[in-house]
Amino acid sequence: MTTSGPDTATAIPHAEGVTNEEFRAAMSRLSAGVVLVTAHDTDAGPKGEDAGMTATAFLSVSLDPPLVMVSLRNGSRMDDLLTDEPVWGVSVLSESQRHIAGRFAMKGRISDRLLFEDIPYTRGEVSGAPLVGGALATLECRTEQRVVAGDHTLVIGRVLKVGLPSGDGDPLMYFRGRYRQLD
Repeated sequence: MTTSGPDTATAIPHAEGVTNEEFRAAMSRLSAGVVLVTAHDTDAGPKGEDAGMTATAFLSVSLDPPLVMVSLRNGSRMDDLLTDEPVWGVSVLSESQRHIAGRFAMKGRISDRLLFEDIPYTRGEVSGAPLVGGALATLECRTEQRVVAGDHTLVIGRVLKVGLPSGDGDPLMYFRGRYRQLD
C-alpha cells in the first residue's frame, strides 16, 4: 500500500518499529533548558553577520576539561556555520526571555540581522558572538569535535569563557512542545 501526504513520515515505523510520532511524544516528556546558540559569520561581507538558533538539546559533557554539547540539525544554517567558524557562544535563557527563544526558533523566519535588532547583547571577547543581555549564564566555546548522529550533528565545544550576567530569574524550560517556567 502506498500512502502520501505530510504525515506519511511520522506514521511509517522505522525498522525497529518506532514511528517518528511515537519518538517525538516520548521525548516531549523530557524537560530541557533553553539556550540561544550564536556565532559571528566572518565570511558574510566586510563586517560579517551574526547568526542565532534556539536549542534545547544542550548539555554539560565534562568538567575537566570544561566541555558542552549542542545538537544541530544537519544542513541547518547553524550547522553549516559552525562547520567553518570554530568559536561560538551560548546564552542560557531565563523565563523572561521566552520571546527571544520563540523568535530564533521560528520556521521561515526573517534574516538573522533583523532578529538581533532589538535584543540587548554584548559581543563575546573570545568568540565575537552575540551574548544575550540578562541571560542566566553565557559561555564562549571552541569546537573540539563533531559527531554525525542520524539527521543531527553533535557539536562538542570546549568552554573558553563563562559569564554570569544575571542571577535573577528562573530558567526557561521546554516541555511537551511548549516553553514553560518552573512552578
